Amino acid sequence: MKVKLMVLLMLGLSTTACQITPEKLVTVGAEAYETATLSNQDIKQLSDDSCKQMDEKSHIAPENSPYTQRLNQIAKTLGYTINGTKINYKVYLTQDVNAWAMANGCVRVYSGLMDKMTDNEIQGVLGHELGHVALGHSKKAMQVAYATQITRGLIATSTNSTLATLTESQIGDLAEQLINSQFSQKQETQADNYSFNFLVKKGINPIGIANAFDKLGGGDASILSSHPSSKQRADNIRQKIAQMKKTQ
Repeated sequence: MKVKLMVLLMLGLSTTACQITPEKLVTVGAEAYETATLSNQDIKQLSDDSCKQMDEKSHIAPENSPYTQRLNQIAKTLGYTINGTKINYKVYLTQDVNAWAMANGCVRVYSGLMDKMTDNEIQGVLGHELGHVALGHSKKAMQVAYATQITRGLIATSTNSTLATLTESQIGDLAEQLINSQFSQKQETQADNYSFNFLVKKGINPIGIANAFDKLGGGDASILSSHPSSKQRADNIRQKIAQMKKTQ
């Protein structure tokens, strides 16, 4: 992500809390540069902290839960690494319909989504979420979320903030922002296509992706963006399946 874009994003968050002086602008610019060049280890640490925060505030299904046992079976078909990153799957017991993945391989599936979908449909959804990780979208989302929290900290305290000084509250805000990230239309389509190719390579029927979008429809699940629409995304997958059958 370009430093100039990061600076504009951060400066646009809030200018009413207090006056931004030239000195603060210099500090924000320095933090923007640091954020734009976060190392993979920094991203992993932030993701680890965010995932831990979410786990602590959520009701995780125990090992003997039918939800956990079912997810474990699905996970075996998908694998436990993506581009060298180890994947850690868990179920949150909640009626919410959602699933998400962070850049460190933290994958969480809500029981509400599992109640709504077949195993094949869950494979499609998780393939999509793993696509965001593999394609670097989750890393970029972390950079933006981190920049947002750092900027708010600077405005509030007028002191430099670093990776090591994030409070639990800031980490919590960071985690919430991450799991509610709205990816661009291009990123969503890329993740959909990644899921299709990923499932095909695994010998899994990719129709589950389209069927999952049919069920989600225009719902509030944060795994769906307002663009492209769920119907467009389902149609895209069905077209790819038709093209694949023609070449077989």
